[in-house]
Amino acid sequence: MARPRSAPPTVVLAGGHESHGGRDLTALVEGAGVRERAAAFAAAPAGRPLAEAVRSALAAGEGPVCVVPMTLGRDPGLVADSARALRWLAAGPEGRGRLALTAPFGAEHLVGWLRAAAAVAPAGALLVTAPAAGPFDDAELFRIARLVRQFGRHRWVEVAFAGGDPDLVEGAERCRLLGAGEVTAVAASFGSPFGATAPPRLRDGGPLLRPAAVAAVVAARTAAALHLLGHGEDGIAAGLDAEHGHGYAHTHEPGGPRHPHPHAHAHSRSHHHAPAPVPH
Repeated sequence: MARPRSAPPTVVLAGGHESHGGRDLTALVEGAGVRERAAAFAAAPAGRPLAEAVRSALAAGEGPVCVVPMTLGRDPGLVADSARALRWLAAGPEGRGRLALTAPFGAEHLVGWLRAAAAVAPAGALLVTAPAAGPFDDAELFRIARLVRQFGRHRWVEVAFAGGDPDLVEGAERCRLLGAGEVTAVAASFGSPFGATAPPRLRDGGPLLRPAAVAAVVAARTAAALHLLGHGEDGIAAGLDAEHGHGYAHTHEPGGPRHPHPHAHAHSRSHHHAPAPVPH
């Protein structure tokens, strides 16, 4: 049965460690603070919960369904896991021609967003915080913090993880031992920079992006994905390869099933072209 082209899209948000599995995206689903934009249908962690949310979205309307991997650039596994959750639905009768995986939410903009947050923070030290994840995703945050320091005005930019090593107390103490009189926590995630509990004497730098700014980026990703879907490209095949090059270096032997020539891969980030970041 042909689907009406005029039917509005339905948006489902895929959440990973940067949003506590989607729990920090509640405002976007409920529409709180983003009344000028349509709220997302659901937010769910990648895997079976995401597949079920997408199946419900397909059944709820006649228009296309766009899944946005809500990563700020440190969770390529979320993109790949989302693609794996969608590929069978996209091949079935309900999803064929209606289902699209958008480009990752954050692409290459996390450094710029953190610099914007740092610009309104008082002098002293910045403590860039995020929920703890795997070793490679956590290591990426140290690289990002170094770039924020390089191109910012704060002398000290340190890293700490909610539920990880170093934790927030250790990170704040390191800033003070280095000589910082005041320490401001800035979230490199969708939630609070503190997680569940705020350590003493640590200033709250607030959320990285306000709900309306997050909604604007989601809308841009959705519009771009709908354009590609109109040309027969659903983004799922590209998403399946998102983790390539993320992790331990490895070598493919000659004549392998995916690579006909030998080459090595080092830990690096995939490059994505994306719209300009939305100001904080």
